[in-house]
Amino acid sequence: MRTVIKEYTMSIALAVIFIAAVIVTGGRMLYPQNLSNLLTQNAYVLILAGGMLMCILSGGNIDLSVGAVACLVGAVCARILETGWGFLPALAAGLGLSLVIGLWNGFWIGKIRIPSFVATLSGMFLFRGLARAILNSRTVAVTDEGFLNIFFSYIRIPGLDDGPVKLSCILLGIILSVVTMVITVRKLHGRKEILSGAHLARKEIVKTAVICILILAYTGMIAGYKGIPVMAVWVAVILIVFHFVAANTPVGRHIYAVGENEKTAALSGINSSRILAFTFTAMALLSGICGMMALSRIGSVNGDLGNAFEMDAIAACFIGGASPRGGSGTISGIVVGAALLGVINQGMSIMGLDSNWQYVVKGLILLGAVVADVAMNSRK
Repeated sequence: MRTVIKEYTMSIALAVIFIAAVIVTGGRMLYPQNLSNLLTQNAYVLILAGGMLMCILSGGNIDLSVGAVACLVGAVCARILETGWGFLPALAAGLGLSLVIGLWNGFWIGKIRIPSFVATLSGMFLFRGLARAILNSRTVAVTDEGFLNIFFSYIRIPGLDDGPVKLSCILLGIILSVVTMVITVRKLHGRKEILSGAHLARKEIVKTAVICILILAYTGMIAGYKGIPVMAVWVAVILIVFHFVAANTPVGRHIYAVGENEKTAALSGINSSRILAFTFTAMALLSGICGMMALSRIGSVNGDLGNAFEMDAIAACFIGGASPRGGSGTISGIVVGAALLGVINQGMSIMGLDSNWQYVVKGLILLGAVVADVAMNSRK
């Protein structure tokens, strides 16, 4: 039990905080609309945390410019849509600009070796200023249905989603549960533990059962609202890709190696400059996508779009178990961290807690997560 608690500390904390949020909100936290909003309002945290994790893994680096990049990309897309060119040019311009910004950050950090804190801090001011200049310090609304539907709409399947209960959500939950079970069985079978009754096999089976129950419960509840959000598809695809890169590719292994010990990695033939450039380019690309997502969800953009995006992404990583020193952290961990932040934000919003105190609560939680990481590493 002690080992389980140590390994799943943040997952247990997430469950406790969610139950507490349900109680203090009088059950309103379980309303289908609130559960759906829990995902759509925090989708950007999940996506940005995936990119931020790569930066942190590469040696404790962080990107402070992600909110400003999101604002700049959102501003450019809004201006293009305002001219009536359509959503495809806006989408292409947003992705292209994100890639250019990523190469810019990657050059200064990976090639010139400017500390990431300084390089991205200057980028935060630079990109935010450019965004406000492009917007001419005003709010620009977006009404293009094509652009809005790409990021902020709900999947409707004729015949399944015609009634008040969107059956496609329930079907998706069943499919995801089956896929999760198949993955677990194949993993255990590969380890020759499926019938051995070993402790590791039992732990994997119990973990899979809990995950499947949570998937079925969540999809069943949001089925009473509008169905599957398109943002959920974006989040799932991006996190799956980043999980695959981190766990199953040479690039992912090189990122971990550079974060563990850059000098040793260099002696092993790993080009740390390219690894750093890759991580910050990927981070900027995700920032641009989140800027377009925020633009579509809000329906407008001003110079303050993306404020504190970087703080939420960094907090999700550290709460999810990523080490501030680098070399340690997983995508599944940042999902737990982002979910915990989302539950806290949603619960405090439902309660009507003042935004100033919301920052206080999140700050204390982040400090506690880092202190726990330091304590565990000192014991090791």
